[in-house]
Amino acid sequence: MIKVFANANYDFLSKRKIAILLTALFVIPGFIWILFGGLNYSIEFTGGTIVQVRANSDTIDVGDVRTALSAGALSSAEINEFGARNEFVIRARLGETGDTTEAGAQRVALEVTRSLESAFGPGSFTLQRREAVGPKVGSELRQRAMLAILLSFIVTLVYLAFRFEWRFGVAAIIATLHDIMATIAFMRYLNLEVSLVLVSAILTVIGYSLNDTIVVFDRVRENLHKYKRDDFAGVLNRSLNETLPRTVLTGGATLLALLSLLLLAGEVLRPFSWVMLFGIVTGTFSSVYIASPVLLYIERRWPGKEARGVKARVMAAGETMTPPPPPAGTRPSGKRVPTA
Repeated sequence: MIKVFANANYDFLSKRKIAILLTALFVIPGFIWILFGGLNYSIEFTGGTIVQVRANSDTIDVGDVRTALSAGALSSAEINEFGARNEFVIRARLGETGDTTEAGAQRVALEVTRSLESAFGPGSFTLQRREAVGPKVGSELRQRAMLAILLSFIVTLVYLAFRFEWRFGVAAIIATLHDIMATIAFMRYLNLEVSLVLVSAILTVIGYSLNDTIVVFDRVRENLHKYKRDDFAGVLNRSLNETLPRTVLTGGATLLALLSLLLLAGEVLRPFSWVMLFGIVTGTFSSVYIASPVLLYIERRWPGKEARGVKARVMAAGETMTPPPPPAGTRPSGKRVPTA
């Protein structure tokens, strides 16, 4: 694989407009959907109760459980099969029983048990798990999740500004924002339930994307000193091609591990696996087609202090190099015109 990309010479930046258009077509409809339909938050953020039960009969299916709960006070609870055919997870958000207090979250589990025993008889179900989250806890978890993402941005910006220049830090932050927005749009398209597990997946994606971007930027910084007379776009393309073997090998190995997790880990980790799988793809994409083009734009708008030569600064501005006019009293060849 390293030999295949050893002499890579792809012009990545020439395709940046197409890449930005494609990612905009993916992200914008997702956020329009979120604007009108919202996200599917788990009870960890909204408050409520999760009850996992196991039917003692294989003839009971999801429809039977839904009918039994609809006859009680949990008509809008979400019911899904979990693992075996006779195991079910029931999610009831706070307020299903008309009580939005902390005690209401506990009362939902009792209502589930009562409704199932009323429909199928005592002992027909075994309670496997019960989790209750009050409204105050859900609100605090939501605030802390947002705070964790915000702090990751601040720390990253400070680190990159210290290690490189502020231009590199801004480009990396914009690329990371793209990754978060694309991942949230992806979660909306698949209607994944936003839980603390998925927040941890998003934070992991941020770390992977930043690591990939820093590797590219580190090579850019080295090449700026090695090729001082090259234009900035050329240095960026060279750096992207030189780090391509590492990008392909790291991303490919990670994708294989996540694909195994997606296929073999079961229902609990499947949403996490989907988000991570997409996040690795979009994180690699953003390092090439978001972070680097943004850095190129910033460098052309506000040139940095790195020594790039007159040629580099002129080419970055999109101008042509023209020699200065000859002094007065000389021919174009440079010889002085004889005077009387």
